[in-house]
Amino acid sequence: MGSLGAILKHPDDFYPLLKLKMAVRHAEKQIPPEPHWGFCYSMLHKVSRSFALVIQQLGPQLRNAVCIFYLVLRALDTVEDDTSIPTDVKVPILIAFHRHIYDCEWHFSCGTKDYKVLMDQFHHVSTAFLELGKSYQEAIEDITKRMGAGMAKFICKEVETVDDYDEYCHYVAGLVGLGLSKLFHASGSEDLAPDVLSNSMGLFLQKTNIIRDYLEDINEIPKSRMFWPRQTWSKYVNKLEDLKDEENSVKAVQCLNDMITNALIHVDDCLTYMSALRDPAIFRFCAIPQVMAIGTLALCYNNIEVFRGVVKMRRGLTAKVITKQKLWLMSMVLSLTFPVDRSDPNAEKTFSRVEAIQKTCRESGLLNKRKSYIIRNKPRYNPALDGNSLELPVYLHGWLATRVCDLFHGTSISDLCI
Repeated sequence: MGSLGAILKHPDDFYPLLKLKMAVRHAEKQIPPEPHWGFCYSMLHKVSRSFALVIQQLGPQLRNAVCIFYLVLRALDTVEDDTSIPTDVKVPILIAFHRHIYDCEWHFSCGTKDYKVLMDQFHHVSTAFLELGKSYQEAIEDITKRMGAGMAKFICKEVETVDDYDEYCHYVAGLVGLGLSKLFHASGSEDLAPDVLSNSMGLFLQKTNIIRDYLEDINEIPKSRMFWPRQTWSKYVNKLEDLKDEENSVKAVQCLNDMITNALIHVDDCLTYMSALRDPAIFRFCAIPQVMAIGTLALCYNNIEVFRGVVKMRRGLTAKVITKQKLWLMSMVLSLTFPVDRSDPNAEKTFSRVEAIQKTCRESGLLNKRKSYIIRNKPRYNPALDGNSLELPVYLHGWLATRVCDLFHGTSISDLCI
């Protein structure tokens, strides 16, 4: 339920954490009795953590389809992530994975812990997949095929340019956005979203993960995993791993801010995508990870700790986001109070991108323009910088600001961390 120290520091986290724990136990009791579906939902709770709760709030048919879609892609990702698998073995599996999901006898031992169990007993996933409606099966097969081919391409290809970076993120996450849009449409709940918007939904989440996980990926054993584009990091250091060296702290933070500024490109599309959603459960399913991502980026911005350890939102606030009954679309904008360093080489571009996001908010029909609020936070101290920072306020309007403040109970960005 979170460390005692964190709860003592943020006592209002206790009830959301307790509520989340109770929700997890309730969801676990609702696991279907059929062996293959029981395995799938049990595994979903183990490999997707609390996000499984959001999936289980979807309608029955869509819930099953999204559960299987998630597990299929998680299995595919497990093959890609396992650096111990030789390339000549891994590539054919990735390319043929879309056919394996139709084979109830197929399995492949790789990964560790729960991921290994998923791969060893993948026949349960295939059995459940074959019980889905035809339109769901076709959408899952199509995305799996395209993703496997893209992953195989980047097994043998470095992420050199920003275009390579966007292409890689499209294959491993943008296609997830496209697939989910197809599943939402197949359920009859939503119109089919434009591919460019669906792609951005995935790219924003993936880029946030790549930024946050720098240290974990660079220290991967037996081989480092490098996803930051050379075109970006080579402006600051000679080797990507040099960013974690203390003597490169200033350059490391500048490179980090460059990566975050690039990720902000996609927020406007994400807001547009979510504003068109009609089903409240689908909206929560989409909005919660986006809120978590923008909060994570706000924590990472200007933060040398990205190169020293783990930077993430504290569990109590995560519980608040997940358990809140009404998650408002623009709540993600709350976190856009980046303390921009005037001397940062990307400062002007960062301002420009955040202002573009704010423009979308101001022009949205959801906003009451008669009244506005300014939400500010104190700049985070960063020993790699000289303290010459400039706060970028966020403007929220009318009832929207009230709902945002209610969601986070006045939490500042500095309070988001563990």
